[in-house]
Formats: sequence, C-alpha cells, structure tokens
Amino acid sequence: MPRPPRSAPDPLLTGGKRRAFFWRLQILGWSAFALVDFANRLLTYHSLPVAVVITLFAWPLLIALSSGLAWFYANHLPKNRLGASSIVLVIALSIAAAAAVVGTGYVIRRLHGWEIPGWHPVEEMIVPLIHYSVVLGAWTVCFLWIRAELDRRAAIRRAFAVQAEAMKAEIQHLRLQLDPHFLFNALNGVAEEIPEDPAAALAMMRDLSAYLRHSLSSIDQPVVPVEAEVTSLRAYLRIQEARFGAKLRTRLAMDPDAALRPIANFLLQPLVENAVKYGARQDGLDVTVRIKTDGTALRIAIINTGTLEPQTTRRRGRGIGLSNVRRRLAVHYPDRHQFRLEEVPANPTRGKPARVVASLILEGEPC
Repeated sequence: MPRPPRSAPDPLLTGGKRRAFFWRLQILGWSAFALVDFANRLLTYHSLPVAVVITLFAWPLLIALSSGLAWFYANHLPKNRLGASSIVLVIALSIAAAAAVVGTGYVIRRLHGWEIPGWHPVEEMIVPLIHYSVVLGAWTVCFLWIRAELDRRAAIRRAFAVQAEAMKAEIQHLRLQLDPHFLFNALNGVAEEIPEDPAAALAMMRDLSAYLRHSLSSIDQPVVPVEAEVTSLRAYLRIQEARFGAKLRTRLAMDPDAALRPIANFLLQPLVENAVKYGARQDGLDVTVRIKTDGTALRIAIINTGTLEPQTTRRRGRGIGLSNVRRRLAVHYPDRHQFRLEEVPANPTRGKPARVVASLILEGEPC
C-alpha cells in the first residue's frame, strides 16, 4: 500500500536556526514566568525555601511539558484553521499538562509537610490547576500564532523565489529573442559584403565577434553598468556603419555620471536596431543615442531620420522588438519607467528632416 503523504515539517521545530529560535524563546519565556511564579509563591507560602524549591521543580517541568506539547501540535494539529475538535484537544492537553505541574507540586509539599497558610486542601489543588491551565493555554496560543506567522513568511519567501525563477527564465527568453535576430541580420550583411568588399566583410566579422563575445560573457547578468551597454551598442553600430558606409552616420553620447549606473542588459539593442533598420536612408540615415542622468533616473533618447509606419502596415520585425522592450521594461522597472515612440515632423525652414524619437525614462535600479 502507498504510504500517506507526510505533512510539511513545522517551521518552528526544523532547521538549526529555527530550533535555536524555538529553544531560545522557550528558555527566556519560561525563565521570565519562573520569576513571576517565584514572587507569587513567596507571597503565598511566606517562606523563601519553599518558594525556591517548588520553583526549581516547576520551571524545568514547564519547559519539558510545553516542548512535548509543541512536538504534538507540530505533528498532529493542522497548520491552517483549527476545527472544534482541535480546540477541544488543545484545551484538554493544556489542563492535563497543568495537572502534571500541580500534581508534582503537591507531592513535593506532602513530602516536606508544607501547607499553604489559610488554604483549604481543595483550594490547594483547584486554584493552581486553573492558574497553570491558563498559563499553558496562553503558551499554546502564542506557539500556534508564531507557527502560523512563520508559515506565512515561508510561503511568501517561496512565492518570491518561484516568481524570481520565472522572471529569470522570462528574461533569458527575451534575450534569446534578441541575439539570434541580430545575428541573422549581421551575417546577412557580411554575406552581402564578401563579393564586393572582402576587407569590409572581415572588419564586420571582427566587430561581430567582439559583439558576440560581450553578449555571451554577460548572458547570465540581467543587469549591467550603462558603460557595458554602450560598449555593446558601439560594436553593433560599427558593424552597421561598415555595412552601409556613408549612408549611415551614428553618434553615441553618454554622460560620465551615467557610466556606472545599472541598466537592464541589452535593453536598448532592439531600439537601436529598429532605428538603423527602419530609418530613412535616401539622403543618408542619422542615428543618435543620448544617455544622461536626471537625479536617480536615466533619460535615454534614440533618434533616427525617418517617419513612423502606420500601425496597420508596420512590419513584423519592428513589432517584435518593441514588444520585447515593453515586456522587459515591465519586468525590470515595474511602474518605474516611461517609454514613448513618436515622430517629430520635418522643419524645412531649418533644414531638419522628419525624425523618429524613442525616449526612455528609467527610475531607480532595475529588478
């Protein structure tokens, strides 16, 4: 027959740190109670030796009994809401443990002939029984509350761990969407150059190797300094400049203060790639990347000459790149980013052509 599934270990009684935490609470809590109990006995018996002896017996007995109750609750009580039968069981066990303490005290008093001044024999049993039943019942409530709180925190930690793993997997998936796409385009460019200009093709291959080396070395780093991101963009732009020659003019400007700021790795790549791929090249394509700081925020603008395609005619590649950027922004900068893609009309009087501006504002550090 298959064995019934075992319940999860109790967070208070498993693991070195948790066991140490449990015993620390046990000893400190019952020690504080022993001082109060000693003062109560001193006032009751009017005898220091009697109060000391009974307290020295009661203190370790309470620790032992409550530890036994803890083991029982951990293995036999549900961790969620307690039913009526469980509550009755808890009350019965608290009274039974209290009876053990009272019975031990009674035996010690009988052996030494100690009486409680002014108390009837029934009072000597009933009053301490009620007293210790309430104390052990309160201890049980504390134990179950702490156990429930540790369970809740453990569940939150597990949920965060699962979410972090899922997010890491998603980020890796998004990265893998980018690199093969760029590699396909770059290799096509090299192939086009080989028949006409082998030297340019060789230079492109060297830049591509440098770019891929950077990409592979940081595949497990979802967050990098801005200067590392800029290094990658420079390699990419050199490849495209070699491919398009005088038809492509690029400029990359970064504030020195932004160099060491953290940024999501390869976040800007699809935006720069779109600017190069879809920008207007009839009179030469200008692509500018500007990165600057604004307090705790990074302000990034990627500008290219050209116009925005209507949503209905937008080509598939651009859609993949933009959706990738938006998803990575949601993952790395939840509710802490702004992303706009807009067209700036041409200004013939100033000799400025139409431009497309992708602007980013990234608040704080990426997740």
